[in-house]
Amino acid sequence: MRGPHNIWRLIRTGATFERTGAMAQALEAFDAPPAARIAARVLGWPFQWIGLEGDPSQPPVLRAITALGPAYIKFGQLLSTRPDVVGPELANELRVLQDKLPPFSVEEARATIESELGQPVDAIFSEFDPPVAAASLAQVHRARLRETGQVVAVKVLRPGIERAFMRDVDAFYFAASMIESLAPFARRLRPRAVIEHFAGVVEGELDLRMEASAAAEFRSNTEHDPGFRVPAVAWAASGRRMMTLEWVSGIPMGDVDALRDSGADLVRLSERVIQTFLTHALRDGFFHADMHQGNLKIGPDGAIVALDFGIMGRIDAYTRRVYAEILIGFLHRDYERVAQVHFEAGYVPRDRDPAAFAQALRSVGEPIFGQDATRISMARLLGHLFEVTERFGMQTRTELILLQRTMVVVEGVARSLNPQMNMWETSRPVVTEYIKSNLGPAAVARDLANAARILSRIGPRLPQLAEAALVQVNTPSPKSAARAIPGWAWGLGGVVLGAGLVALGALLG
Repeated sequence: MRGPHNIWRLIRTGATFERTGAMAQALEAFDAPPAARIAARVLGWPFQWIGLEGDPSQPPVLRAITALGPAYIKFGQLLSTRPDVVGPELANELRVLQDKLPPFSVEEARATIESELGQPVDAIFSEFDPPVAAASLAQVHRARLRETGQVVAVKVLRPGIERAFMRDVDAFYFAASMIESLAPFARRLRPRAVIEHFAGVVEGELDLRMEASAAAEFRSNTEHDPGFRVPAVAWAASGRRMMTLEWVSGIPMGDVDALRDSGADLVRLSERVIQTFLTHALRDGFFHADMHQGNLKIGPDGAIVALDFGIMGRIDAYTRRVYAEILIGFLHRDYERVAQVHFEAGYVPRDRDPAAFAQALRSVGEPIFGQDATRISMARLLGHLFEVTERFGMQTRTELILLQRTMVVVEGVARSLNPQMNMWETSRPVVTEYIKSNLGPAAVARDLANAARILSRIGPRLPQLAEAALVQVNTPSPKSAARAIPGWAWGLGGVVLGAGLVALGALLG
């Protein structure tokens, strides 16, 4: 499906922005240069008649995004958390995309539930209310389980959403291919790999069985975290296109006035949002990757309550350590170490100059420190960072896309509570604690113990493996003579090392 027919979709996207008046507003919000504004108007004006009209009662950008469909709405949700990038007025307009989109009918929701569970809705729920929130992919109903009387939240996918979303993603794939073909300098950003990653995440979000599983795992990881809560899954009332969780009361994170009126400490709350996210990412390697205001509440006990687990991120232990070392290097202004970590992890080609890269990183990091957050332009900072990565040939790391994106979203949420919040200083305690726990002598001993436990499982096979290595050494071949001693040494060394690690594991574990 990723053929030239997608040109029409992309042209219609630009035409929709022009027809609704969103093009001018978007270019203004992103502070585009005059040449770009003129070019966009000249190219967009002749085609505006083919653009979607949207809802004339909505502001221009919101009108264009909602008319274009779910994939564009997802992007708008991200921008709604970044008033420092798009301006407070546009960010506030786009916040509607988080959970205040037009709902679909209760009858359609009931039909979906009955199809998924094979029972009438009234046999499962004694109460089933109209939707209380509607987002790009699904809407939520308040209900009561007939069997237990528990109040629950029932999430139901929009009818036909799977096909609509993948049609948009298909056009994104085509655009990425065109970019890689026509702009070779952009290939290092791996646009097709980025879209592939995005599509994989969304496909998981469109199967609510996977979301229910993610919610259960996230709840298990965080059940002992003070001041943070994840609602429990009602598995018997969940399926592929609908999911049931316990109902959670509280004040939406986006309602800053209500939070202030409730007596909440907004400064401390902004810090908790950042530190909670970093704790989950670094400690567990499993984090909520869609932490905008619409997916967060403050419960009656003051706990942060997470909702909507369709987009979750994972990072392995090695990547977590690399990421933490980069963060702590920036926090300590040790740009040489930050550069070294980038080279060690293979993020920067080895033919580049580490000293020059460290100097470039200093030019990115230094403007942050000692500055009031309101004086830092995140848009200009990201632009500068992009220039640095381009200059040094860094490729986009698809495994870090969700982590980077979520950091941007979480910082936007925190700044909506406290515009003076400095993310770097707020991150320091969590990152420092992680470094102490995972990069010191205790961490080395723990890694050796884990290796020993793995080797202990194959311990009974070590003599057999050593014998096979010796047989291979003693079997002549044209090239074996030169490798005889290293092979023999490797076989014996493996046995000795394995025995030593097994003993160490027994002592430590």
